[in-house]
Amino acid sequence: MSVRELVVLGTASQVPTRHRNHNGYLLRWDGEGILFDPGEGTQRQMLRAGVAAHDLNRICVTHFHGDHSLGLAGVIQRINLDRVPHEITAHYPRSGKRFFDRLRYATAYRETVGLTEVPVDADGVLATTPAYTFEARRLSHPVESFGYRLVEPDGRRILPERLAAHGIKGPDVGRIQREGSLDGVPLEAVSEVRRGQRFAFVMDTRLCEGVHALAEGCDLLVIESTFLDDDEALAVEHGHLTAGQAARVARDAGVRHLVLTHFSQRYTGPEEFERQARAAGFEGELTVAHDLLRVPVPKRR
Repeated sequence: MSVRELVVLGTASQVPTRHRNHNGYLLRWDGEGILFDPGEGTQRQMLRAGVAAHDLNRICVTHFHGDHSLGLAGVIQRINLDRVPHEITAHYPRSGKRFFDRLRYATAYRETVGLTEVPVDADGVLATTPAYTFEARRLSHPVESFGYRLVEPDGRRILPERLAAHGIKGPDVGRIQREGSLDGVPLEAVSEVRRGQRFAFVMDTRLCEGVHALAEGCDLLVIESTFLDDDEALAVEHGHLTAGQAARVARDAGVRHLVLTHFSQRYTGPEEFERQARAAGFEGELTVAHDLLRVPVPKRR
């Protein structure tokens, strides 16, 4: 059975706490696994969450600050130790290639798995598969940073009442889906568009055009909210978002499920993040993330 869910491995920002590991997020998308921003301790968090190296198909780094990338060395070595049988693709800002290389070869180990590097230079499509298009958008942070977006192609939903009106039943239902028409009846006459699902991952950034483009129409948006609104000046200075800013982005973009994460160690509880997000006008499903949480992608409308 296909699974679409976010597995939260860590939710701390620069400094971990007793209850929050450094960043790490796995998106399960049917048979694929996309690991975002593996910070320090990700390999252990994967074990605690029941995530195996074999589950990974892509590794995506938004930027090369330590809390988003220091776990790369361990994850890459674990992939090779476990002899993952398929090739894995790594995306990261090209300007940080020297950091990626240092982490990839931080210590001696035996390479057994193909790791294809596809660095990000600018906004655009990184990969197109039958299941999704994978994109990147530039963000605004003191070091070069990119967010990522997955878009499933639109499909078609068969409408039984229209099939019946055209006398189509049994094996002919499959035929019209495969061939696009049947005895002069086009597929469009017995179906409607089924909108593809959309996911976005937005980490360290100020408000900018890229944030809004990534969030637009998302079923599930994972976005940093390092600060509370009272500390907005600090957020702008250090290249981050507040809870209210993140929620207004989600509200204006029509996001269905908003996941707030990447919290400063100065705050002890999640309640105020939720309160400020609601005060900003976001009315969809809202999750203030904690480590080892699993968040399903919302079902199609």
